[in-house]
Amino acid sequence: MTANLVYKRVSTDQQSTARQNLVLDEAGIDDPIPFEEEAGTSSRLHPLERPKFGELLAYARPGDTVHISEMFRLVRGTGHILDVLDVLHRDRLALRIHDGAFSAMDLTARHPRTGELLSTVKFMVQTLAAAGELQRDLQRELTYDGLRAAEAKGNKGGRGPAIPADKTDDVRTAYLEGRSIAALARDHDVSRGALRTAVADLLPEYTAADQDAPAPGLPVVLDMPGKVADFLRAAELEPAEPAALDQGVTVRRGQGYTLRVSTEPEAHRQLLDRCQPLSNATAIPTQRKARREYENRVGTLAPTGP
Repeated sequence: MTANLVYKRVSTDQQSTARQNLVLDEAGIDDPIPFEEEAGTSSRLHPLERPKFGELLAYARPGDTVHISEMFRLVRGTGHILDVLDVLHRDRLALRIHDGAFSAMDLTARHPRTGELLSTVKFMVQTLAAAGELQRDLQRELTYDGLRAAEAKGNKGGRGPAIPADKTDDVRTAYLEGRSIAALARDHDVSRGALRTAVADLLPEYTAADQDAPAPGLPVVLDMPGKVADFLRAAELEPAEPAALDQGVTVRRGQGYTLRVSTEPEAHRQLLDRCQPLSNATAIPTQRKARREYENRVGTLAPTGP
């Protein structure tokens, strides 16, 4: 007897699965078996590295169907889609998407003789993903142009502090009294990153800046493999880090691409640290290789400290 496996995910602990539940309930799935990621823990990971999706794959048997509300609940970039489809095909699982651009397609359809993903399906997947990427790129360009125009008028872009100044002292006192980052984030309805920024100098890993340290180095241009860039764009980054990615230049290379990033050496090292999950044994081989390439390039940079 086949099973209906329902996968749900949200990106932050401020979000809920209410909309996903509505879509999936309306689909009338028989005897659904739910697999829901813990809120806020999976956005940095490749789908095949997420704990609950891994449990789903381990539980599944040939002939079972994986149900999701929208495609982006499971995957973000084109490479992720094809990676997941390969695994579903290997395990002989069907995929059913109940809302969005992919909802009318059988993404697991294969050629009856070769067993390869149907060329029409692959074309549609790549076309829809490329359209989404184009939309994001255009939005970045418009945002960058708007920031430049604002700077020309003497206005400083960017968001204000997520935690109001009159609340900062209360947050810091509560943290010193033992309240956790997660609890304070819920109390003040902000992200954990905003909380960490407010109490940065109180964190165990904080090290006071050396007043005699040299000024930050000049920007250095490095080529970041596309799979690394895709991973970082889906990750939770510090406010200054996405700007380096947004201003990078895309260089097409066959089926993939390289992002030419210009930023300070230390920023390259921080971005390399962010993609540490790609070095895990559970990562896709092409992702591990991409991270090693970026690591090798970052390793050529001169140290910034004494």
